[in-house]
Amino acid sequence: MSRPPPRFVPTLTEVVASPASATRSPPGPSTVDQQRVQEQMVHRVMQRVDLTLDRLLRETVGRLVLEHTQALAPSLRDEIEIVVRQSVNQAFEQELASQLLDKS
Repeated sequence: MSRPPPRFVPTLTEVVASPASATRSPPGPSTVDQQRVQEQMVHRVMQRVDLTLDRLLRETVGRLVLEHTQALAPSLRDEIEIVVRQSVNQAFEQELASQLLDKS
């Protein structure tokens, strides 16, 4: 006759947890070190991205401003010419009016 197994022996239908996994221990120094290295890497990458992005944005904005200024230049010249002509005409009219008043 075979004897039944003792009660504390697991059978194939039971899940047996190892003592190490049953009690979760805090992360060891290697896990903390890996996290610190990852955080430092992310920080350095973000600094590089920031510098590159800043340079590229400056170049792009500068180029766009130059292109738009060149496109607006003819219209600006025309508008400036009109304003200068009006100013000069108004100044001459005021001067002539002033001279006519002085002669009277």
